[in-house]
Order: sequence, then structure tokens, then C-alpha cells
Amino acid sequence: MTSPSQVSIETHQNEYLPAGGRTVDAVVTVTGSESAAQPRAVSRSSTAEMILIDVSASMSGAKLQAAKQAAAAAIDTLPDGVAFGIVAGDTGAWPVYPSRNRLATSSAANRAEARDAVSRLRTKGGTAIGAWLTLAAEMFGQRGAALNHAILLTDGANGEDGPTFDRALDRCEGLFVCDSRGIGDGWVARDLIKVAERLLGTASGIVDPDALTADFLAMTEAAMGKTMADVVLRVWTPAGAGVRFLKQVFPEIVDLTGRRTDLTKRVGAYPIGSWGAESRDYHLRVDVEPGELGEEILAARVSVVHGDDVLGQSLVRAIWTDDLSSTTTINGRVAHYTDATELADAIREGTEAQKAGDLERATAKLGRAVQLATASGQEGTAKMLAEVVEVVDAPSGTVRLRRRGASSASELLEVTSRKTQQIRPARP
Repeated sequence: MTSPSQVSIETHQNEYLPAGGRTVDAVVTVTGSESAAQPRAVSRSSTAEMILIDVSASMSGAKLQAAKQAAAAAIDTLPDGVAFGIVAGDTGAWPVYPSRNRLATSSAANRAEARDAVSRLRTKGGTAIGAWLTLAAEMFGQRGAALNHAILLTDGANGEDGPTFDRALDRCEGLFVCDSRGIGDGWVARDLIKVAERLLGTASGIVDPDALTADFLAMTEAAMGKTMADVVLRVWTPAGAGVRFLKQVFPEIVDLTGRRTDLTKRVGAYPIGSWGAESRDYHLRVDVEPGELGEEILAARVSVVHGDDVLGQSLVRAIWTDDLSSTTTINGRVAHYTDATELADAIREGTEAQKAGDLERATAKLGRAVQLATASGQEGTAKMLAEVVEVVDAPSGTVRLRRRGASSASELLEVTSRKTQQIRPARP
């Protein structure tokens, strides 16, 4: 479906360490070229798309109408030959189209039937996201396509207990990629993020129901542009070294550290999902045995692997020196994503503490988030933080929690804080 020349990989780092230094940070940029999307005409039968729509009672009115319009628009973008299906969910799940637990093959007639089926959706019951995902896994599994993508839309908190939700995600992991979306003011960020992180998709909150159609179209078109499924980053480290963490840091922050599969004692594989003409950044931190001054070692070798094909490799180095001007320089891209991750962590920890009633910790964490957002010039995030806290002094991070407590603004802030901007190195 693709060739090694269609994927490039590049390392950004400051390779110099002081005497005794052992921590190596690097940002690895993986880019699929435009040509990676060209062979799609011969691989439509290898692609499957599903839309999972919350039809719980709270979705009635404008939210359900927006969901119907968005789903219909997404259906219309599906090329002929793509497998697809629509699932509705409340406390259970059932296929809206086709009527049996099998995916249909996209054609003009089938798309029209699917739009008609979606138009007749009605609301009732509660929310059980794991049940919806479980049905999607069954339908994807029966079709057996290589590239499986789902869109999940909800307006409420998942009513399932943690173990039930986790078992559903266990069944779906590795089978399909899922983008999760919240609409209205009743959804919970941790539910959307959990789905996105486990199923290697994206998570967002939709404030304006009128914006839902554009978002569905963007997700569907992106899914149709994928050319490779089950791509992994393979990381080799030398004897005595180890990966402390590997995180996707663009376009969204996703910690992949716990997703490692050991291939050998020195080589681990980390799933990075489906791939097309796009670019993503990964922050790798490796601990190595300290070397002598002047010594240079290979601290890690990062490979992009699809099946048996190594599509690209990039090297992470470590050089020990007593030149302070070299060792104290922080690579611009590493610094950018380190700041972004700290900001996202502060927001997540602050909103969670607020929900738990630990107001002292919430104030401290959200104050730190205000400080970081202000220092890094992230005006959008700072504006969202101001919906959650009263900012007394931004540079010092002095804030007061707003009296209304945790709210939909907090959920939107938490889910949005994971999104980052990609930069070209601005600092040496």
C-alpha cells in the first residue's frame, strides 16, 4: 500500500550532556508524504468507517438534529467501495444501518438508505459508551478491513463502571481507531480522552452544534486519507539504557509509554495507529549510562515500521562535554513540547482536584496553568482558564476558583489542553 520513500523521520535534540549526565531528550518528527495518499483507489475495500451516535434522552432537540446532519454529511463523503455502518447507543447499542450487525459497502443507493435511517433516530435512555464501542468492534471484526475508523459522539457522562468500560476498550484496542466528540454541556472530558488515548484517535468538545458537520467531515476525510494501519515506532536502546517515556506530543498529547511491547531486551514497539499524508511529533526520553568527556554514543534508534517494512529510521545521540554553552542549550522543539505537556498536566490535575473537592490543590494547579499559558503566549488557553478561575495575577499564577465549581468549561478546558501546535525549531 505504500513504500519506504513515502515516510520520513527526523530527530530534533541537543545531543550534548554534562559530565555525569544521563538523560537524553529528543523530539522525533514522522511525516507521511502527499504521495502516501495516492494508492487509495486500489484499497477502498480495505477501509471501514463507522459512526456511533448517542441517542440518550438528553440528546433530544438541537443536539440530535445536529448529529443527524453531521452523520448524513459524513456518509455522503464515503467513496464507493468503503465498508460503513451507523450505530445508535443509549444504555445499549444497536445497528441503525445496515440493520444487521454487518457493515454495508458504500454506494449511492446504500448511502441514501443510511441517510434515511439516520433521519429517523429518536432519543431515549442513558449512556453506555463501552456498549457502543463493543458493537462497533464486533462489526469491524466481521468485515475484516485493514483500516478501521470510528467517530463517537456523546453528550453525557458514561454510565458504566470503570471495569466494564475498560473491558470494552480492551476489546477495541488495536482493532480500530476512534475519534471521540462531546456535544452540549453534559459530557465528561476523561471519558472522551480515555477513548481517544486507548484507540489512538482524537478527543474534542463541540461548543456550537452548528459546527458539528464540519468536524464530522474533517474526521471522515482524514480517515479516508489513511494508507497504512497498525504502524509502530520501534525504539532500540543500548545496553544499560532504557526508555523513560515516549509520548505523542503533536497533534495531541498521548502517553504511549505503557503501550510498549518488548520485542527484545533492547527493542520495544509502540503502536501509533493508522497513517496517511500527515505529520506527528513524539517526545522520547532515554536514560543512558554516563560516558567519559568526549565520548559519543548512539542513545536510541527510532524506526517507523509497517508490517515487515521499516519505512524510516532516525538516530538519537549522546555526547559528553564540559562546554557549558553546549550542555545548557535546550532544543527549541523539546522545550516547546515540554512546556505544552506541563500545561496540559497542570490543567488535568487541577480540574480533577476541583471535581474531587480538593480546592487547595485545584487552585494551585490551575494557577500554575495560568502562569504557563501566559508565559508561553497561549491566549486561547488563557481565555478558557479564565472561564474556570478568576485570575488575580497571571505572571505569578495567583487565581481564585470560580464559585460555580467544576463545569462544562472545565471539561472543555481539559480536553482542549491536550492539543498542541507544531513548530519549526525557533531556538538553537
